[in-house]
Order: sequence, then C-alpha cells, then structure tokens
Amino acid sequence: MRIIITGTPGTGKSLVAKLLAKKLEYKVINERDFCEEKKIGKFDKQLQELVVPLGKMAREMNKLLKKKKNIIIEGHLLCEAKLNSDIVVLLRVSPDILEERLRARHYPEFKIQDNVLCEGIDYCKKHAQRNYAKQKIFEMQNNKELKKTIAEIAKAIKTGPQKGFKRN
Repeated sequence: MRIIITGTPGTGKSLVAKLLAKKLEYKVINERDFCEEKKIGKFDKQLQELVVPLGKMAREMNKLLKKKKNIIIEGHLLCEAKLNSDIVVLLRVSPDILEERLRARHYPEFKIQDNVLCEGIDYCKKHAQRNYAKQKIFEMQNNKELKKTIAEIAKAIKTGPQKGFKRN
C-alpha cells in the first residue's frame, strides 16, 4: 500500500505517519527530507521555508513509488502534487487548535496566520481533490486521541477504502 499523508502544517502529519508506519511496519518518508536529499528546491530566508518545484518533486517521488509498495510519504505539499498512491489521508484540525500548535512550535506570526487561513479555507482539501481520485481521498479530523486516529486509519487500510473511512 502506498499511503500519502498530507494537510496544513501543524495537523499532525509527521507524528501520525511515524506511528502508523510503526503499526503497519512500513517505511516513512518526509517530503522535506526527500527534497533535501535529492537537492530539489532552495531555502528562501525571507519565507523561512524550502521552496520546492512541485513537478520535479512529483517526478522523483513517483519514481520511488514505482519501486516501493509498503510506504508512507508525508508532507504538506503532497496535496499539490499528483503521486501514484493507493490512499491519500488528509489530516485536519480546527483553525483554533492549529494556531495553538503553531504558537507552541514558535512559528513566526506570518506563518501562523498563513497556515490558519489555509486550514480555514480548505486549501489542502481543494488541491487534493484536483490531484487525486475522489475515492482515494480520506479526510480525518486529528483532534481526538492519537491512538484512535491511528486505529481508524489502520482499520481502513486493512478493510479497504470504501468500507473503512467516512467521507466528508
């Protein structure tokens, strides 16, 4: 199974991917680490982020996905790319919770506001719907107990997307 986990920064992608991979015995790849390793993109000091050409990232990730079957790739840019995956998990949290999480991580104010706005206007959801087949996208609220979120995703993977996930 090739699983994509995406969502706004602060929704819990990295932690959910790590715990899910442990449960399923899959390998996890973080999009930023992947891009840095492949020398895709440049760090923009003003934006305080790695600026990645999406087409190049998608081509390189799809090469990897052709070779690997039991893998989870996680990152916020993945909603904007077309990757060969079996399931796309879109993690969500309320904008208020997201703001708290980003403040706790000491994000700059402009990044907090940008990400809270993106979550509020369904930015990742809209992009995922443009780039992936509707039946592959599963929206999960990640504001409950983490064990329950992982269990729901793992159950859905085992039972199949049609039976395991509630569509929003």
